Amino acid sequence: MNDENLQTESMADYEDQFDNANPWNIVTRYMDEQENLTVKIEGIVSGGVIVYLEGLRGFIPASKLSLSYVDNIESYLLQEIEVRVIDVDPAENKLVLSAREILKEKERQENARKMSMVETGSVMEGSVESLQNYGAFIRLDNGLSGLVHISQISDKRIKSPSDVLHVGDHIQVKVIGIKDGKISLSIKALMEPEEEIVEEVEIPQTEDIGTSLGDLFKNMKL
Repeated sequence: MNDENLQTESMADYEDQFDNANPWNIVTRYMDEQENLTVKIEGIVSGGVIVYLEGLRGFIPASKLSLSYVDNIESYLLQEIEVRVIDVDPAENKLVLSAREILKEKERQENARKMSMVETGSVMEGSVESLQNYGAFIRLDNGLSGLVHISQISDKRIKSPSDVLHVGDHIQVKVIGIKDGKISLSIKALMEPEEEIVEEVEIPQTEDIGTSLGDLFKNMKL
């Protein structure tokens, strides 16, 4: 191998090392590989927070910090959170990160774990989360949600779930089905059927009947 080829290979190796050390290339690789990263919240700005990754200033929108609305964004200051890179643009000096995707995955895993513990036929407690014309959604005490179809709310025919239930009501329900990650519930299945009222009739003994007839005819004039 001549000196010219050695020089060319050395230059190529140097360029590869430069590319690998380039912060923008590193964060781009993080994005492509969807790698989970731990960062520290260094500042609060309008609409989000500031972090630093590989020496680059990154931005996390407030909507990407949590699965729900963040009321007090200042509470995140100096906290460490797990994030993923979701947008990289060196020309615009733009680096955007998000914790939401990781939180969604963890929530799905936790819900799957809880779902595996629910059995058809079990009785559970929960609160009425919302009412629709076709039924009521119940937030179970284990954090999962299930649907009580309108036909399973009462043993009597009702026009609307609101005829019987109200949002916030704490109730007992029976699991009557689990399919495709959805839980079907019933209130009606827990209702005891009304006991049939049987009137007790005392039947007199045969000799009592005879005596009564004799007493009756004894006072009759023929």
